[in-house]
Amino acid sequence: MDDRHRRSAEEIADVLRERIHTGTLKAGARLPTQAELAAEFDVERGTVRQALRTLQTEGLLANVSKGSPPRVATPAPAREAPQPSMVALAPRLDAAFAASEVRIDAVCLTAETLMLAMSEPVRLIHQGRLRPSSVDVRILLPSRDISLAFPASAEGREGDARVHHRWLNQRNAQGQVLRHNLLALRTSHDIDVRVTFRALPFTPPIKLYLLNGEEALFAYYTVTRRAEEYEADRLDMYDALGGRSLLFSFEKGAGQREAAFVAESQNWFDALWETIARDLTLS
Repeated sequence: MDDRHRRSAEEIADVLRERIHTGTLKAGARLPTQAELAAEFDVERGTVRQALRTLQTEGLLANVSKGSPPRVATPAPAREAPQPSMVALAPRLDAAFAASEVRIDAVCLTAETLMLAMSEPVRLIHQGRLRPSSVDVRILLPSRDISLAFPASAEGREGDARVHHRWLNQRNAQGQVLRHNLLALRTSHDIDVRVTFRALPFTPPIKLYLLNGEEALFAYYTVTRRAEEYEADRLDMYDALGGRSLLFSFEKGAGQREAAFVAESQNWFDALWETIARDLTLS
């Protein structure tokens, strides 16, 4: 076929995009291999790869790599549909880290969900796909010196010390990993990074993430009774699985009510940070 008639990467992406939108290629279906697509469109594999990457960037394809054919991505739920925190937070952090100056504020029981979700924007920074100039993260966690409302032993006071010890170890370890991963960006990518923790004198019944002052993500902790093995002991306790809490999104630009929620959530966080919160050392 003459070069003048060969498909460009944009044209190939248009054809595949149309097949996805019309249902010819359904969600979860594997695409043909790159070799098969190159033969179909009579182009080099590099042109096919470029088209596939374009569709992956648009969220239409998943698992685009040289090793195996990609799949058609499953459409994400609408923003109004809440998702579990562990699922919902990562893509919102990715979007927040596209800004030049990133500011993340969080109130939570531990830093587990934030630590895990933050690995994705950090990975994209290492790949060169995100490049913020500064990152400022402020996190409010319960103080080690208070008697937590939860997690708490279901067996009475005699078990509270062990449950508290487990929670404190998790709080400190997760916070240290989060801080280390972010501060490493100073050396590797010359990004101005600040990570600050402060301690609350109460157990937060909710978790809240504020992203660049533009979005508030809010979830209730639901307390349940469960058992867990910890240091050769079986702990029977009342606890909340924060990663499963449904995260509700409110955006500043989505209307007056949502803008007011974002603003008041930020005011609430700032007031706690500047008044009753105290310096926290993760140790």
